[in-house]
Amino acid sequence: MQVKPLSLPEVLEITPVKHGDARGFFSETFNVERFSGAGVDLSWVQDNHSYSAPQGVLRGLHFQTPPHAQDKLVRVVKGAILDIAVDIRKGSPRYGKWCSLEVSAEKWNQILVPKGFAHGFVTLVPDTEVIYKVSALYAPDNDHSIHYADPDIGIDWALGDAVPILSAKDAAAPALQDVDTGFTYQNGDGAGS
Repeated sequence: MQVKPLSLPEVLEITPVKHGDARGFFSETFNVERFSGAGVDLSWVQDNHSYSAPQGVLRGLHFQTPPHAQDKLVRVVKGAILDIAVDIRKGSPRYGKWCSLEVSAEKWNQILVPKGFAHGFVTLVPDTEVIYKVSALYAPDNDHSIHYADPDIGIDWALGDAVPILSAKDAAAPALQDVDTGFTYQNGDGAGS
């Protein structure tokens, strides 16, 4: 398993080993001992699976506030996405900064988005399926969004001139400056709380 920090160093690209032969392949996409040995010591409580039929479906930017904040381990089993993480920890030297990673079935990579980061993705091809683990159960009262096109964040979604396909909730999401994220940066203490 390879673990590589992205430009926001708390956000990680994780690439599991894939063993293949003429029959197909086998891969441990999650192994608690291997992850813990790589410094990723998290407990997962829920698996989610999303399917997007057309290219250009944009989901996000989403997060849950404490005490129901979620770490997310995201992988693609069919198709490809551009995955985005935004630092939403007040006081962080990287507050409002974002990083991206192409995650695809072909690359067999995953992205770990920790608590204190908003998360979203856009499908790069039709018929894309995304599976992700979360470290806290869905809590509707703690579920929040930030507008994908917030100019203060300035995310390049790699859409060109295409208009993304959004849910009503995501289309109406507020700007980061108008959201109490519930997260405060604690120097040297991971995602903060």
